[in-house]
Amino acid sequence: MDVSSTPITTIEEARARLRDAQHVLVLTGAGVSAESGVPTFRGPDGLWRRHRPEDLATAEAFARDPLLVWEWYAWRREVIAPLRPNAAHVALAALEQRLPDFLLATQNVDGLHAVAGSRRLLELHGSLWRLRCVACGHAAEDRRMPLPQLPPRCACGTVLRPDVVWFGEMLPPAAVEQAVAAAQEAEVVLVIGTSSLVYPAAALPEMARAAGAFVVEINTETTPLTASADVSLRGPAAEITPALLAGAS
Repeated sequence: MDVSSTPITTIEEARARLRDAQHVLVLTGAGVSAESGVPTFRGPDGLWRRHRPEDLATAEAFARDPLLVWEWYAWRREVIAPLRPNAAHVALAALEQRLPDFLLATQNVDGLHAVAGSRRLLELHGSLWRLRCVACGHAAEDRRMPLPQLPPRCACGTVLRPDVVWFGEMLPPAAVEQAVAAAQEAEVVLVIGTSSLVYPAAALPEMARAAGAFVVEINTETTPLTASADVSLRGPAAEITPALLAGAS
């Protein structure tokens, strides 16, 4: 199913809601970035088919072998560095420009939303392009390719880690609070390219709908959110998102 094959009344209702809305929350997941060529973690070709999470994406793994973890993250940075935002990234950046109250909360760590021009952006799971000291906590963006040394080190002499949320770690409380506040205020929520399986992000559309928001899902597959979404559109994010938003301005 795509926009052209979805009942016109359904699409028009979603567009009308967006046209009238002043408060919009967008939640994006790996499905958005996959269309730019970013490898995903799930699915038949996902990264977790070749690597065990406990070997590469936990604080314990980093403490055990920081070089191994950093070699994997350096490879991910190398793969993602030349990739460009797709039409979904661009359309969402444009949507932000016309709304007084807008927040884009992403589960992606690739930085493509920022490259596309999104500024009211919450990176719930962190960023591959930001490094954080495990001792002093200093964090800063570092897009050098390649990094001068692996593992990289802070000015204080301690090893730096990727500033991403690993398995077993909590999302930053301030980020969660901001996302929850946006969900409670939102009139429309767009949920794009996410499996709706990973919490607490997956709870945001549920919170918003309970508070009266109109929820629109865009995904290539059905998800746990599909049955409760007001509108669920099937198809690639880079096709469906611009088509939906083009008629909502």
